[in-house]
Amino acid sequence: MTVQGQPTAATTGLPPEIAFLLIQGVEGRLLAHAAEAARRAGTDAATALLHAGLIDEASYYRALARALGVPFLAGSIPFGAGLRHPDCLVAGRAPLAPGACAEAVIAPRGPAIADLLAGRIPTAGLALTAPGHLREAVFAAMPGVVAAEALGHRPLGPAAGPALLAITLGLAALACLYAAAPPLPALVLTLGVQGLVLALTAVRLAAPLLPLPRVAAPPLPDARLPVYTVLVPLYREGRVVDRLVKALAALDYPVAKLDIKLLIEADDDETARALARVPFPARFEVLTVPPGWPRTKPRALNVALPLARGSLLVVYDAEDVPEPDQLRKAAAILAAEPPSTACLQGRLVIDDHDDGMLPKFFAAEYAGLFDVLNPALCALDLPVPLGGTTMHLRTQVLRDLGGWDPYCVTEDADLGLRLALAGYRTADLPSATYEETAKGWRRWRAQRTRWLKGFLQVSLAYGCHPRALWSALGPLGTLGALALLPGTVASALAYPVCLVLLAWNLAAGRLAPAPFVLDNLATGLALTLFVAGLVAMVAPAALGCRRRGWGDLWWVAPLLPAYFLGASVAAWAAVLELVRAPHRWNKTEHGFARSSRSGRRGVTRRQRNGGSAVDSP
Repeated sequence: MTVQGQPTAATTGLPPEIAFLLIQGVEGRLLAHAAEAARRAGTDAATALLHAGLIDEASYYRALARALGVPFLAGSIPFGAGLRHPDCLVAGRAPLAPGACAEAVIAPRGPAIADLLAGRIPTAGLALTAPGHLREAVFAAMPGVVAAEALGHRPLGPAAGPALLAITLGLAALACLYAAAPPLPALVLTLGVQGLVLALTAVRLAAPLLPLPRVAAPPLPDARLPVYTVLVPLYREGRVVDRLVKALAALDYPVAKLDIKLLIEADDDETARALARVPFPARFEVLTVPPGWPRTKPRALNVALPLARGSLLVVYDAEDVPEPDQLRKAAAILAAEPPSTACLQGRLVIDDHDDGMLPKFFAAEYAGLFDVLNPALCALDLPVPLGGTTMHLRTQVLRDLGGWDPYCVTEDADLGLRLALAGYRTADLPSATYEETAKGWRRWRAQRTRWLKGFLQVSLAYGCHPRALWSALGPLGTLGALALLPGTVASALAYPVCLVLLAWNLAAGRLAPAPFVLDNLATGLALTLFVAGLVAMVAPAALGCRRRGWGDLWWVAPLLPAYFLGASVAAWAAVLELVRAPHRWNKTEHGFARSSRSGRRGVTRRQRNGGSAVDSP
């Protein structure tokens, strides 16, 4: 039974979920536009209307409440005792307290709206509100519950200091035993360790030799594209809000199938004020993460994960500018891949090369990592330490894995390893997202310290179960995980020590050949390892610059061994910080770029001067 006196699809030619708006003053032209967009995208017209910004959410649901003849709740909502998070938000229904205007409040979406208007869902005892308002009210009513549920997955535990201390003592004991061992056992042990390190280095050396994996996925028509959730965690990012919103608005994807969630912390007034100036259509949603500890990006992501409406999900950082067709490419590839392919890692590209030597080094390093090493890992089905941004995931797989680890400061590396351990694979996504560098040595070192501290966290957490690691990943996968996580930190820690020892031995003339071949074996392997390590630093970056078409940056690659001395400083700082502040998140500030090589990341004068980007000219 339809609502009496309301226009119907039969009389207007419009879908019922928007036809009732005709007599409430909404232009028929706008409604017809929404109906056509919904037809092309294969979705409902109400979502098309709201997500295109043709009507604001509060106005639509107020009009819907009038059409249904039910109360509309716009202010405080008196919830009843049966309130549950996130169940009530997923269902769009929450109980009200006794004595309220109704028994329950609903915030319907999509086809449920047409069912309400047609009488297929009884409206007796119901009140109506907008979905965004219901979510804000639930978060305000039970912030402690929301914050606690974001900590559901915690394999790393609250402290890694004791484990690190135990490993340090064990290594010290082994060093003492090695020093006291007879020459032959000591030589055997030396050669064994050198052989392992050489095998780990070979993983990186092999990457430039492998061809890029071929991606063959026909594009999907709009009607077959899935709903896509975009998560963007923000903290003190007022200066880049304008550029971020423009980049997200430029995504070439049906707006009715976009679910964009901007996540801010409760005390982040700077970003909240910047976002408040933007008239967002309903496909954008600003979620305020309730206060809680630890204050990390993965905790914020876990708050949003239960509310993600898309079957696919991507994470972007505040400074990111993805290529407009990136979501279409990712959806097509994941549709063509088997369900075991749970993640795609896109290419992160540093875009402010002209801002100095540090951005040039960073750009060459990223070219080697995302254009050479990661595609090679994907081609070999090895674990991929994800990039933290531009990782496209099947939402249900992510939920099955428990979301992100809120205690890990490199949640991307942790998730990449967990995907591999669960039997899923990560594939390469040949689509770029443009980023800026951390400006200045202090910011760069703090960011790199956090990354390496996170690698240590993940290594300690999963290294406690070597048998399970070997069983799940196999020999090659285990070797890859060792090379990319603990191997990265260990090589950064040892790099300056090896340089000093090499210089000392050269100066003392201790590298002269010994008369017996066996006596030269350890020294020869050590020199081979040192040269192989230098090649592993330079070769991927040089090839990555070539694949990017950056002929003017090739000269930077041979200088990377000097650049990576800075990573060694960060590695030693990471060890200390792991003991003193294991879950502290070293915030990287954005919005200081003065150049954009691609031209995609417009840099305004106000941004360069430190002002808000929202009201920039």
